[in-house]
Amino acid sequence: MGNKAVRIGDKLVGLGHPCYVVAEIGINHNGSLELAKALIDAAVAAGCDAVKFQKRTIEIVYSAEELARPRENPFGPTNGDLKRGLEFSADQYSEIDRYCRSKAIEWFASCWDEPSVDFLEQFRPPCYKIASASLTDDDLLRHHRKIGRPLITSTGMSTLEQIDHAVEVLGRQDLVLLHATSTYPSDVEELNLRVIPRMLERYGIPIGYSGHEVGLYTTLAAVVLGASVVERHITLDRAMWGSDLRAECWLAS
Repeated sequence: MGNKAVRIGDKLVGLGHPCYVVAEIGINHNGSLELAKALIDAAVAAGCDAVKFQKRTIEIVYSAEELARPRENPFGPTNGDLKRGLEFSADQYSEIDRYCRSKAIEWFASCWDEPSVDFLEQFRPPCYKIASASLTDDDLLRHHRKIGRPLITSTGMSTLEQIDHAVEVLGRQDLVLLHATSTYPSDVEELNLRVIPRMLERYGIPIGYSGHEVGLYTTLAAVVLGASVVERHITLDRAMWGSDLRAECWLAS
C-alpha cells in the first residue's frame, strides 16, 4: 500500500522514509529577490527539505481581459501589473538556483503552462509540482511527463474520477499525489484527512498533504495517517502586503 518510494533529489519519499517537507514560497516573495532569499533562509532554519515557487507565462495563463482588469497594487493599477510584477526573471531565478545550492536546499516550482516547464528545465529541478488547478489539463500533464522528472501533483477540488484520469495520463512511475482542500484558509471540518489512507490503498504510490489551514497540528495528523510529503505556505510576517499571506501561511521566522 503506497510503498513504492520516489526519489526526489537525494531523498527517498514514501512510507518508511522521513517525511519530505516543502516550504511553499509561491508568490509570497512579492517580487523581491531579497525577500525570497530571506524565506529560503527561514525554510533552511526550520529544517525543510525544499522550497517551492510558482512560474507562469502571464499572457498564456491569463486572458487579455483579466490582465486589463483594474486592481490597485504596488506595481501599477491593473491586475496585469500585479501578475507581471510577481514573476521573477531568468536572472533572478539563476540567483535563486545559486542561493539554494549554497544553502544545500532543493527548490522547484509549480509550472502553470508548458513554456514555464521548458523555462524551469534549464535549472534541472529535482521534480515538478502540478497545481490542483492544472490537474485536468491533460496537455500540461503530458508535457510534464515528457520531461521525465518526478512529479508532485495536488488534488484540491478534484473528484476521485478526475484524479483517476490524471493518474492514467501521468502513469504511476515517480508520482506523488497530495491531498488538498482548496479553500483559503480551510476550516478543520473541511480537511477530510481520512482520505489519505484511502488514496494510499487506491493508487499504491506515495501520498502527501498540502495544507491551507491555520496551524500545524492537522498537518502532523496527516503524517500520522500516511502522508509522506507535506507542503505548507510560509511567510515572515502575516501583516506584510501580499495576496496569500493571511490566508494560509505559517510563520517561518
